Amino acid sequence: MADRRPDVLHKRRRRVYFLVLSLALVAAFLAVNRIRVLTAVGGLLIVGDVLHPVDVIVVAVDAGGAGVLEAADLVQAGVAPRVAVFADPPSADDREFLRRGIPYEDAAARSVRQLTALGVRQIERIPRAVSGTQAEGDVLPGWCAERGIRSAVFVTMPDHSRRTRRVLLRATEGRPLELVIHPTRYSGFDHSRWWHSRSNTRIVVVELQKLLLDFVRHPFSG
Repeated sequence: MADRRPDVLHKRRRRVYFLVLSLALVAAFLAVNRIRVLTAVGGLLIVGDVLHPVDVIVVAVDAGGAGVLEAADLVQAGVAPRVAVFADPPSADDREFLRRGIPYEDAAARSVRQLTALGVRQIERIPRAVSGTQAEGDVLPGWCAERGIRSAVFVTMPDHSRRTRRVLLRATEGRPLELVIHPTRYSGFDHSRWWHSRSNTRIVVVELQKLLLDFVRHPFSG
């Protein structure tokens, strides 16, 4: 009877070669699509509505200089003549400066000064201090109703624009107020490269958790 071991060894080598080739192809596929998946994850956080003329542009409390720049651009583009900024509560160190008699410029005052320097002439401060998205949703509809405002662009940071949209849509449900969510273009957050930055990675992880929690609590929200 002929020795079949060479044939067996040959078949085993072919299987090993096929396995190695298959693993290499899978690894290559994952390497290419890893970028797409990560980019899609970052994109989940971002949403923007179609811009059109409104009564007022509102800058989110945490949008900072990026929000101010975007608001000024929108005024120049004719979206609205007015910009509103939220008052912000002083922190512990702010209160200590005030206690020592040192002048204190809160974020709202700084935004007003920057908007004025950028050529915006109609600026309002929303007087009730807020510290986050939920608080903005609690305050904004009433403030708009008091002033007869029926439409507004809300300028926010892109990394939590989708969550902001969900919160504000719930807050304005049943009210005669149209909100247009607009992420600022001047943010340092890049959804297509967020994993290259430790700070942006932390932002994505935290915001995904908050967005998921919002979906769990309000599954039928916009």
